This record gives sequence, C-alpha cells and structure tokens, in this order.
Amino acid sequence: MKVWIPHKFGIPVLGDLPDSVVVEVADDPQNLPSAPDGVEFWLPTFIGMPHDTSRLITELPDLRVVQLPSAGAEAWVDRVPAGVTLCNARGVHDSSTAEWVVTGILSQLRAFPSFLRAQDRGVWTTEPYLPTDELAGKRVLIIGAGSIGSAVAARLAPFEVELTFVARTARPAEGVHAVTDLPRLLPAADIVVLLVPLTTETRRLVDARFLAAMPDGAMLVNAARGPVADPAALFAELSTGRIAAVLDVTDPEPLPPGDPLWHLPNVLITPHVGAQVHGLLPRVYRLVAAQLRRYLAGEPLRNQVTGGY
Repeated sequence: MKVWIPHKFGIPVLGDLPDSVVVEVADDPQNLPSAPDGVEFWLPTFIGMPHDTSRLITELPDLRVVQLPSAGAEAWVDRVPAGVTLCNARGVHDSSTAEWVVTGILSQLRAFPSFLRAQDRGVWTTEPYLPTDELAGKRVLIIGAGSIGSAVAARLAPFEVELTFVARTARPAEGVHAVTDLPRLLPAADIVVLLVPLTTETRRLVDARFLAAMPDGAMLVNAARGPVADPAALFAELSTGRIAAVLDVTDPEPLPPGDPLWHLPNVLITPHVGAQVHGLLPRVYRLVAAQLRRYLAGEPLRNQVTGGY
C-alpha cells in the first residue's frame, strides 16, 4: 500500500514502517510521485495553500483514510467517497489557537492596535487611550467546549476571569451549557469566543439577534470560521462602535481590500493565522504517524468526522 503526504519533512517522523508500506511525497497535483493506484492513506495539504492537493480526492481509487491537517472538516464532509474514513486534526491546533485567542483579547483590551497606529505616525500619545481596559474580572463565554476551548480556558484562567462554556448540547456534570441557553448567557458576557466547527447548525449562528444580546462594550472573538457570523449583521453592529471584535476569519475570506470592515477602529483582523506556528507541521506528522500505525494494526482511528464534527 501507499501513503501520500505533502512534505518530505514528514517521512522520518513517520518512523519505521513495514516493507509493504511505501511513503511518497505528493505535494503537487500536476507532478505526482507515482500512479494513484494503491494509495490507501492520504494527508492532503491545507485547502487554499499553494499546490492545493485537495482535488486528488477523486483520483485515488484505493483510498481508505483521509487524515486532515486541519481541525475543521467542513470543506471535506461532502467530498469524501463512501467507504473512506475522514479524520480531522483535533488536538493539533489547541495551543496555537489558544495563544492567538489570548493575544487578540489582550491586544484589543489594552489598545495595542491604537498604539501601533500612533507608532506608525511617530506620535507619543496617551489620549484618548489611557486608561485602557483590562482582562482581570471579565466574564468570558466560550462557545465550543472541545479541546481548543479547554486550551483557551486553561490560558485565560490565571487572568482572574469568570469562564462559561457552551456546546451543541449541555453537559451539566462538566458545567457546559447548551447553545439554546445563549439568549440568557450573552447579556452577561464581556467577551464571547467562537470556537465551533462550521456546520449547518453553526452557520450564521452569530446573527443580528445574537449580537444585539451582547452588552455594550463587549468583545466578539472569532477563531472558528467566517460564515459562523452573518457578515452584514456583524458589520452593522460593529460600525456603531457599541461592541468590538477580534477576527482571525471572515466571510468572505480572504477579506477583499476594499471591504469596510478593514477600517473599523474597534476591529482587529488577522489573516487566518491562528494555527500557523513553527510547531504546526511536527504536531501534524506526529498525529499522522499515530493514525497510520492504528490503521496498519486494524485499530479504530481517532478524530473520525461524523455529522461535520
């Protein structure tokens, strides 16, 4: 059998494998390492990256496993053929995404974007920026109580915040509320962090009613997917200045140069880089190595995607 991966770097990470297993680097759909026959286990590239290999999904007749490098699987759930197991990279992006969330929250609260604009102008100023807001004492609502949500909570806890969790369904024993509780929870949240996958249930979860329920001065942090928020409703609310936002994802994405969202002073935007850190690929390939060994041993694979999750 063949295993296709997109980076030569990953070959030694996979370690010793049976002689019957051939690992090849398929990093360019126009220049494949061999015929696609016999490829059973495949790690594609991130969708949208240079030399995107995702279209190969229709060209691998013997495919049995697609191991994604991403936590999100929304672009794949309707494309994977019957009989092929789709697995996401749950756990791989926990630390990096959690760091991005905390960085974004602190940067916005402590007015770093405003200070950076002043630095670009060469101006030493404290007005009207001081005193800034602070994280201590804030009520943080985390929507998405999975592994990334837990990682965010662990990093926020030392900042003396009050944490509340929301998931698709309530888990009372763990103190997790259901999505249906949001109308009651949102008015008490100073910071709302979105960490949900993009599914039919979460698309446009953040609409005009959701945003209106957030209190004056609150902050929305989207580290999930752009379409989780209704872009028209989001811009309408943010343009009033009543709430602020930190966005690693937008709808559309990339955000066009002329989009008015770029110019709102209460919005901090990064170009979907929450998981893009030096340690990403080593973590991805450690997961691939573990999954491949489970597959070869006939054991159930971890992180199987069902129903979009």
